[in-house]
Amino acid sequence: MQFPAVRALDGVSIAFGEGEVHGIVGENGAGKSTLMKILSGVQHATSGSLILDGAPIRLTGVRDALGRGIAMIHQELNLVDDLTVAENVFLGRELTKGGLLDRDQMIRETQKYLDQVHAAFAPTAKVGELSIAGKQLVEIAKAVAANASILIMDEPTAVLSDPEAESLFALIARLKEKGVTVLYISHRLIEVCEICDRITVLRDGTWVESLDAKSANPAELARLMVGRSLQDFYPNKVSAPETPPILEFIHVGGASLSVSPGEIVGLAGLVGAGRTELAEALIGVRPIGAGEIRVSGKTVQIRSPKEAMEHGIAYVSEDRKGLGLLVTLSVVSNVTMANLRGYGKWILDHKKEIESALAWKKELDVRVGDLESSIDSLSGGNQQKIAIAKWLETKPKVLILDEPTRGVDVGAKREMYNLIQHLAQEGMACILISSELPEIIGMCHRAIVMREGMIMGELKGASLTEEAVMRLAAGVEAA
Repeated sequence: MQFPAVRALDGVSIAFGEGEVHGIVGENGAGKSTLMKILSGVQHATSGSLILDGAPIRLTGVRDALGRGIAMIHQELNLVDDLTVAENVFLGRELTKGGLLDRDQMIRETQKYLDQVHAAFAPTAKVGELSIAGKQLVEIAKAVAANASILIMDEPTAVLSDPEAESLFALIARLKEKGVTVLYISHRLIEVCEICDRITVLRDGTWVESLDAKSANPAELARLMVGRSLQDFYPNKVSAPETPPILEFIHVGGASLSVSPGEIVGLAGLVGAGRTELAEALIGVRPIGAGEIRVSGKTVQIRSPKEAMEHGIAYVSEDRKGLGLLVTLSVVSNVTMANLRGYGKWILDHKKEIESALAWKKELDVRVGDLESSIDSLSGGNQQKIAIAKWLETKPKVLILDEPTRGVDVGAKREMYNLIQHLAQEGMACILISSELPEIIGMCHRAIVMREGMIMGELKGASLTEEAVMRLAAGVEAA
């Protein structure tokens, strides 16, 4: 089987073999997702050709691609929240019996696919009630259910815990044995080297190199992606000043933590450990239950994000497109939306808004030509910078960052790490929630490890290792 894409972007030509796991890597804006959308019928190439099983084809759309055995799991989830898991898995190809929907059969079939991806929820669960990681597992199950011979995965592990990712890798290995071709896009270069047979590097919409995964390593891939060597990926840690905590959680939902000005505290744990729920309790999205929140030593009541903002607490959501930004609005509007009262009481001073957006563009090195462009025209890394700028506009004392580097490339990650350290050095208290253990270890002064809504322990210094975090997160050890 061959599936070349000739000049689909700018002279890009790649061939994928039957039963091959082929990695596609590159910085945001390199053309990875565009190329995959062309191969899956989402977009049409302006020139070039696609060849499937030796014959030229022209895809008329996603349904045509599915009919030819090509399915794609998108980075941005494509599910209907109001439907059940089973209804989403069979959406557009529902099973019927006697002219009516055969819901029981769809539920039974869906359970098989959920078992394959080791999902813990039921086929009858509403998708809208699942976590981001749970929704990703539904997307994967949906693609597997399509019985595709070519499966495109765009950042499939970005929101998965390590055990969930390992289950996915085992599934990919089984698909490979069945002759399924897997095109695997990921910014996690270590896993690309581990699970792929070959790897293609794209840069600025052009082909750079295709190489055997056995001879590849993450450092070399990073160099090919950005055109330069990436040394000292994480900034050198600077000791946090010994100052009283500015924020304390005291027995909130069974968990306690504190963070001081100039400190970066990590929240680690497996998916479902309660890290995001704890952050949402802090900003008033969820009730705190028994316990209290203290800001600068004083007990406070926070019942909404607005009240959290008034106490100097800002939260950058893990779901930047769903909850963090309004993607159809401009960069300017997104930057200022959390601080509109600063731009006029009755009529917004748009000129002042533009000046502020320009300042943040320069401060955070946001790569956008026109500030009136919609957010969805930006790369993932630049979207994340705007999400952070939106909350920095409110001049917070505490910044909670939930999976801030999810779905961004290695270059953008390094920029994000430097930004977080800079904010801490300027005296901001930062809480970093991340599923990537190297990120927690490389960035944080201390790490709080959670499991099932409880804090299992605190690690710092030489004791902050991946093994130590996993032992606490998995319940092998207790504090």
